[in-house]
Amino acid sequence: MLNSIGLQNPGYKRFVEEKLPFLRKLKTHVIINILGNTPREYIELGKRLDTLPGISALEINISCPNVKEGGIAFCADPRMTYQLVRDVRKSTRLTLIVKLSPNVTDIGLMAKSAEEGGADAVSLVNTFKAMAVNIHSRKPELGNVVGGLSGPSIKPIALRMVWEVSQAINIPVIGMGGIRKAEDAIEFILVGASAIQIGTANLINPSVGIEVIQGIKSYLLQNKIDRVRKLIGLFNKGNSAL
Repeated sequence: MLNSIGLQNPGYKRFVEEKLPFLRKLKTHVIINILGNTPREYIELGKRLDTLPGISALEINISCPNVKEGGIAFCADPRMTYQLVRDVRKSTRLTLIVKLSPNVTDIGLMAKSAEEGGADAVSLVNTFKAMAVNIHSRKPELGNVVGGLSGPSIKPIALRMVWEVSQAINIPVIGMGGIRKAEDAIEFILVGASAIQIGTANLINPSVGIEVIQGIKSYLLQNKIDRVRKLIGLFNKGNSAL
């Protein structure tokens, strides 16, 4: 999927009044993804959300190629990443996850900068910068010219990046990128992901999350493994001993 829809959301006030009451009823942890155009906006959101009950963690998005402003500058510079994460860390007591971009030279370095800034975990990868051209109009297919590529086509690259990052830092890694079945999720866990996210596949199959969980359970039973935690980073250890 190639998208350039920006980051559509109702804004802070409507989120708190209309969305959060529903989320609080769910029997799970609620993680809020936030974005700012400036460090001050990130910090302000961190402060405001820190005071609200029913939120377990913040995921700060420093890596969106489909918007003209915002996170893309932060994700490309390790010093800016460190400074932004450190500032947001001071603004909130919530668990802090930093969402990384694949559109960098050294993603391990970026992850290390987030860790040193105070991140509790990192999530990767966001979409890859990409574009499409209409050969009849000879114009870009996307209004923003460049958008974000996601889905199964990016999985092998995302998997490699999760593998690299898991060996570069000491905090948990949340893996994503083209996951659409249990086998995909297990691959990410084996190379070091402590958890996974599913994005594009939800648009094709809204039940994909449940199916992935069930598939992981079946895999564990078939291999006589009593907990999924034992799979984390097993590939990196160079053997299949449990």
